[in-house]
Amino acid sequence: MKILVFGKDGQLGKAFKALFDFLIPTLAKQPIVQYVGRQECDLSNADAISALLNQFHPNVIINASAYTAVDKAETEAELAYAVNAIAPEIMAKYAAQNGATLLHYSTDYVFDGQKYGFYLEGDIRNPLGVYGKSKAVGEQAITQVFSEGSKGQYAILRTSWVYGDGGNFIRTILRLAKEREELKIIQDQYGVPTSADWLAKESLNLVFNQQGDLISFPSGIYHAVPAGETTWHGLASLVVQTAVEAGAILKAQPSTIKPILAVEYPLPAPRPMNSRMSTDKLQGVLAYFDGVNGATSNSYNDFSPQSGFPRWEVMVREYVRKLVADSLV
Repeated sequence: MKILVFGKDGQLGKAFKALFDFLIPTLAKQPIVQYVGRQECDLSNADAISALLNQFHPNVIINASAYTAVDKAETEAELAYAVNAIAPEIMAKYAAQNGATLLHYSTDYVFDGQKYGFYLEGDIRNPLGVYGKSKAVGEQAITQVFSEGSKGQYAILRTSWVYGDGGNFIRTILRLAKEREELKIIQDQYGVPTSADWLAKESLNLVFNQQGDLISFPSGIYHAVPAGETTWHGLASLVVQTAVEAGAILKAQPSTIKPILAVEYPLPAPRPMNSRMSTDKLQGVLAYFDGVNGATSNSYNDFSPQSGFPRWEVMVREYVRKLVADSLV
């Protein structure tokens, strides 16, 4: 089996590499994994993508790459669409024609954030900015390609507020907390922080069984975020509190993180006010596979799907404690 991972230098790409490095030596049939970054393949170059796919002939394509500069996308629309819409369509066409599996990652930004409650996979897309629009077009392109007839399968995994090995909101908050005594953080935008490590594990739960064999799953869109919900202010408060409890020396304290409204912090690109997404669909599929395997847990996952996804707070605390222990705060 051959697995091609796009986005090796991003948080999710690094999470996949760490996970494969851990898992592959334990498998009887060890797959060949190739990791691709910008230097190996420019995703704004359609010909380069096609050439790589036809040269490597992957059985599984993991597209963990994306143009994610939300504000910059407003002035770099052509590049955003090339990476977020055209590149995934090329990958989808290869997978559909060659019987391969495509894992593609999308975002809460495909919604306008006006819904009350949790978004479902079938809710109408209505992105507000160029970034969200480019990701929505990418979703539509993949779906269209596979609807025209396919020997392969695909999953579009929508997620939000990702953090891992790289730059992210949590690390920014910790850096600012060392420099400033007071922080002002938005309190009226809701979502779910998502660990890149957890997201990679759940992705493999969908695609492989416990023996590492590729399995068939219902193609479509899935929401993939942990349980619970919070705001940027709620996340920042927990991050600072956890870091202080773990021994980090910070100027800011949980009590000095002040809540503000989004209108008080204007940005070039609009953000959805509500990014909460229901994960019932993904949990249902994973629970079914777990039951078929006759196990209470999957070797790719520390949590049993039947018990529900873990809460976001658990993983954020673990992440922050590790940053402190590794002297990265």
